[in-house]
Amino acid sequence: MSLDTVKRPTLEQLREVAGELGFTLPDADLAAHHDALIPAFAAYNTLDRMPDELPAVTYPRLPGRRPAAEENRYGAWYIKTEIAGAAEGPLKGKTIALKDNICLAGVPMMNGASTMEGYVPDVDATVAARILDAGGTIVGKTVCEYFCFSGGSHTSATGPVHNPHRMGYSAGGSSSGSAVVVALGEVPMALGGDQGGSIRIPASFCGIYGLKPTHGLVPYTGIMPIELTLDHTGPMTTTVEDNALLLEVLAGPDGLDPRQYGAAAKPYREALGRGAPGLKIAVVEEGFGHPQSLPQVDAIVHEAAERFKGLGATVESVSIPMHRQGAAIWLPVAAEGATMQMMLGNGFGFNWQGLYVTSMLDFHNGWRARADELSDTLKNTMLLGHYMVTRYRGHYYAKAQNLVRQLRRAYDEVLARYDLLLMPTLPIVATPLPEANASVEQILQSGLGMLANTPQFDCTHHPAMSLPCGRIDGLPVGMMLVAKAFDEETIYRAAAAFERGVDWKSLSG
Repeated sequence: MSLDTVKRPTLEQLREVAGELGFTLPDADLAAHHDALIPAFAAYNTLDRMPDELPAVTYPRLPGRRPAAEENRYGAWYIKTEIAGAAEGPLKGKTIALKDNICLAGVPMMNGASTMEGYVPDVDATVAARILDAGGTIVGKTVCEYFCFSGGSHTSATGPVHNPHRMGYSAGGSSSGSAVVVALGEVPMALGGDQGGSIRIPASFCGIYGLKPTHGLVPYTGIMPIELTLDHTGPMTTTVEDNALLLEVLAGPDGLDPRQYGAAAKPYREALGRGAPGLKIAVVEEGFGHPQSLPQVDAIVHEAAERFKGLGATVESVSIPMHRQGAAIWLPVAAEGATMQMMLGNGFGFNWQGLYVTSMLDFHNGWRARADELSDTLKNTMLLGHYMVTRYRGHYYAKAQNLVRQLRRAYDEVLARYDLLLMPTLPIVATPLPEANASVEQILQSGLGMLANTPQFDCTHHPAMSLPCGRIDGLPVGMMLVAKAFDEETIYRAAAAFERGVDWKSLSG
């Protein structure tokens, strides 16, 4: 009796495969191919018997528990647990929450999706391991949008996440739960992910500090991928200092993530006391006045920019016309790339070397039998992505990636003269959550209608932070600062000066 796991196809099965590939093979040719594949399947079974190469898991942990409704009023927690890290380190005494697309071995991970419910990772993401090695305590996983495909907070299979400033309003997405638990003061630090704004959007809606680092600065290893050229993870915190501290722990190559380019962590906190004098800040005209922009948001962000003048910075208006086309460049990369990698490629796709979490890949494959359960925001993205790949050959994904270089140059030309770009993080403040019986149109608008200024920088890979700069009827307004690649220090310098010198809650519209 054969113990082989990988079974060689029958002749009829191989004929089906040939048909799927468009081959018409005579019986004799098919039989010849069938026999020629015998050594190949022997090789696959040799591979199957070898142990996988996975990082070791340290630090004792329990699987945690789903919190009861009374201790999860805003719907922000997926799992509560307590995993204590090293006895000493820069994060000793700090509690940290992880977005639930981040692997934490032995603790359930759902990534907002009903089709992933029941999956338990067998590895720690590099960022989780680094937090524990630095003495931090991981206290749970936070709810995120369904496979992270929404800028709202209404698509998770666990239910909506409510804004900490107003129940019934969006917390932003997709890192919705992370922003909420930080804004509520339940933890000082959390991790989010960002492929189109998913750190900065909820940071803006919830009034916290959220940084999308330079692409590749923080390893994405062990986090459920969406699209390799867009994948970012980063810190979401109550204060600028905690944000810089957490980035010091997270940053630097791990040898497992091909998104990384070798950049090392820096002592980011050293920049916090340098103040704003000498900084040159460019207010990007095209970041304002979008069709969906609230005039009060534009006014508050302009006022916040003026406050930088009072702190000693030089603040000038600049035009970057291509910024208005940036979201159109991002869209094919996100829609086609994510459809091919995250969904049809079972999360990991092909053609890169790094850590593949094979247990996640296998579990995620089950979405095909339950595709009707996917969120409308994800269905909409996949309909577009699959149509463009199959009907237009992926031409526009390729052209968009080519145009990213031009878009990056447009920003870099201004950043050669200025230290920072400044604009609203979002053109709006938090909106009401869709009703339970909302139409598809309403669900899509609530999930995608705020993407005006954030997705460009996922393509170009510049670091970008949302910091709170005012309120409209009690709801926070976010201001975004963008710097040169790997110049997070300058963002922290400016953000700390603003945090220290301006009472953001006093700026209102």
